[in-house]
Amino acid sequence: MSKKIIATDQAPSAIGPYSQAIATNNLLFISGQLPINPADGRLIDGNIAEKTRQILENIRAIASEAGANLENIVKTTIFLTDLADFQAVNEAYGEFFSEAPPARSTVQVAALPLGSDIEIESVLAL
Repeated sequence: MSKKIIATDQAPSAIGPYSQAIATNNLLFISGQLPINPADGRLIDGNIAEKTRQILENIRAIASEAGANLENIVKTTIFLTDLADFQAVNEAYGEFFSEAPPARSTVQVAALPLGSDIEIESVLAL
């Protein structure tokens, strides 16, 4: 098995011992992304929809570095600290995936890194 580390300064740096993404065979695994502004490395202020958009822009940047785009996403997992945010996240998420959206799971978790209230990871076909 071969694997290639994917990294870009157009998305937040990893905040621990992991890669932004790993490409292997015909798949790209993008690590969970937080609503971090890559320019300053800080969580953005804003509502859950704005945070969702920031995360998806970060995912777009990582995908682009690997030669892919959001249309290549086959699966996402959304982690929320409050499922009451589900509808607002859905609306913002739908702006990015209006046609042929990827498979998806959404789960409520007790806490996320840096005190974030949302994190999204994704798998792409290359």
